Amino acid sequence: MAKLTKKAKVLAAIDREKLHGVNEAIALAKANATSKFDETIEIALNLGVDPRHADQMVRGVVTLPKGTGKTVRVGVFARGAKAEEATAAGADVVGAEDLLEIVQGGKIEFDRCIATPDMMGLVGRLGKVLGPKGLMPNPKLGTVTMNVGEAVKAAKGGQVEFRVEKAGIIHSGIGKASFPADDLRANFDAFVDAILKAKPTGAKGKYLRKVAVSSTMGAGIKVDVAEVSAS
Repeated sequence: MAKLTKKAKVLAAIDREKLHGVNEAIALAKANATSKFDETIEIALNLGVDPRHADQMVRGVVTLPKGTGKTVRVGVFARGAKAEEATAAGADVVGAEDLLEIVQGGKIEFDRCIATPDMMGLVGRLGKVLGPKGLMPNPKLGTVTMNVGEAVKAAKGGQVEFRVEKAGIIHSGIGKASFPADDLRANFDAFVDAILKAKPTGAKGKYLRKVAVSSTMGAGIKVDVAEVSAS
């Protein structure tokens, strides 16, 4: 019952119909992150796209300047010198056929997966395992590359992937409630800017329709889109 009461208080503290300025919305999200753990501050954007059409897909990567606050485990498929490069850069799991067998056995100990181009024939066998989890390496996202060291550092240093869902919504964490408000604003701006730049050719009408922020356990706080973009 205590949890329900707490949630009711959080909901009562927010006018869910009011449009807030970005800084005000972030401040409210931080103030309502009262759990015992460090909640993630999340952003959700409703876009005027239908991702069922290839020319309306929105997908890419963005580096949040202030980091994510999360520990990202990185797995790398590589051999020889490239495997050593990945390990030196801080990759958590590195391998080839041995890593393939581990993943096929149902053990996935990474949140991002990187592969050198020559390994994609091998990694392709894991499509049914990695695909549904959004872990399949993709050259467009910089996760199929010979620069594995740079890719590993980027993944651990605040780079996040984004992909629009069926309903035209993109959501992502932009930091932790413990972050200074200015850091969350910097990450917010970087994420929104990346989404705007990723506007697909097939998008019709208003592209950025709704924006909201929240904490992991908190209610959604509507942001005034006019302040975010004139799109």
